[in-house]
Amino acid sequence: MITHKIVLPAFEKTRVLVYGDVMLDRYFHGDATRISPEAPVPVVNIVKIETRPGGAANVAQNIATLGGQVTLCGLVGEDVYATELKTSLNPLNIDCRFLCVPDFHTITKLRVLGQHQQLIRLDFEKAREEIVNDDALFADYCEQLKSAQIVVLSDYSKGALCHVERLIAIARKNNVPVLIDPKHKDYSRYAGATILTPNLKEFESIVGVCRDLSHVIEKALELLHKVNIESLLVTLGKDGMVFIKPGQEAVHFHTKARDVFDVTGAGDTVIAVLAAGIAAGMDTIAAVELANIAAGVAVGRLGAQALSVADLQHALLKSGDLSAGILNESQLLSAVNEAKKRGEKIVMTNGCFDILHVGHVDYLAKAKALGTRLIVAVNDDDSVRRLKGLDRPLNSIDARMTVLSALGCVDWVIPFSEDTPARLVSTINPDVLVKGGDYQIHQIAGHDSVLKNNGQVITIPLVDGFSTTSLIRKLARESERMLPRVT
Repeated sequence: MITHKIVLPAFEKTRVLVYGDVMLDRYFHGDATRISPEAPVPVVNIVKIETRPGGAANVAQNIATLGGQVTLCGLVGEDVYATELKTSLNPLNIDCRFLCVPDFHTITKLRVLGQHQQLIRLDFEKAREEIVNDDALFADYCEQLKSAQIVVLSDYSKGALCHVERLIAIARKNNVPVLIDPKHKDYSRYAGATILTPNLKEFESIVGVCRDLSHVIEKALELLHKVNIESLLVTLGKDGMVFIKPGQEAVHFHTKARDVFDVTGAGDTVIAVLAAGIAAGMDTIAAVELANIAAGVAVGRLGAQALSVADLQHALLKSGDLSAGILNESQLLSAVNEAKKRGEKIVMTNGCFDILHVGHVDYLAKAKALGTRLIVAVNDDDSVRRLKGLDRPLNSIDARMTVLSALGCVDWVIPFSEDTPARLVSTINPDVLVKGGDYQIHQIAGHDSVLKNNGQVITIPLVDGFSTTSLIRKLARESERMLPRVT
């Protein structure tokens, strides 16, 4: 079970500034069924080539996929790989502020996979002894900082953060928190940072081998005091992660990974989700919890892949959060779009659902059977009062949505404030719109827009003898019967 109740925030309202070592990740997929006669190595017959953003670009990709607005700063070369990287980022509407450096090779990592297993990684980069003149990029960073809610510095020690101290200083001067994924051996250069997110191997390379979790916490507190950093989030592999901040108790988050398939890009996912969560208004501990859950999803996938809101919501459901299926309109639109890309059939219904009974459960289960995903739109409290009277609802909108979200047949729950969900139905554009058998098709709110888009509008027979109104009347009669009579 999760430590905190997590409600996914409105990521689309966030503005994140990412600065660091951008990379291009290339994947050569193939079949490896024989050994080379030339050397004891597998022969891979390449059948598919993929290109994805890597390093700081993968961090930006993760935030943008959640709906955040991202500006990405980094160094690239005058080469085809820089063009490929920009092309891979264009669909995500990431604002790329790259400094093109002469005689610099855009950092590229090529992974060769056979039967979905990584066989070898080839790195293409050119070491530079001299420090890059990045004054123009720094000036751009300072300008973008004016509208940023949080800064992420992705340091792979490849040269982009050769002047990291001034990046931190100007951000903190503007009261913008700074999160850093550190690969450099000198942590004093990160003085003033808000959170550092090393993995255990990186952390131990600085402080020495740690015997156990308590030793990690002890060493972390010593390090924080020494280098003037506010807090550390140390990822511990199979043991999850631990958040350490002086003056408060360390918080250990157990791993949420069910299967570890590939750890590529997991650190990028952690800092991206952490940054997006904090920028969206989550408290730090809840944001770390969400980042931990995201990491569990990321390591179960092949290669560095960005997570969507739907991925996080699904992971939250698996973690036991009963309210994980409750989304706002923008989150629902994002989840529906992702589902439609996968060819999933979207079913939608609506109602007050004031007291959930067997008739509701039967109806919702039959609605879900009509497609792949079921959306339930719920009248908010004011809407219910206008429809049912001032003594309704008996249960608040939050309580009603939580109960609905806990049903296995319900995927997403969303509130609406209008008397009917017609506008919402038109916006979501479900494949199937469903209501109870006490409605005629022409009476169902939103039927016209669904039919116009070649969707279906279906009524489902209700279970006889069950309704919220009849239950309330029965309870009232029983209450009166049990009251002592006054003579």
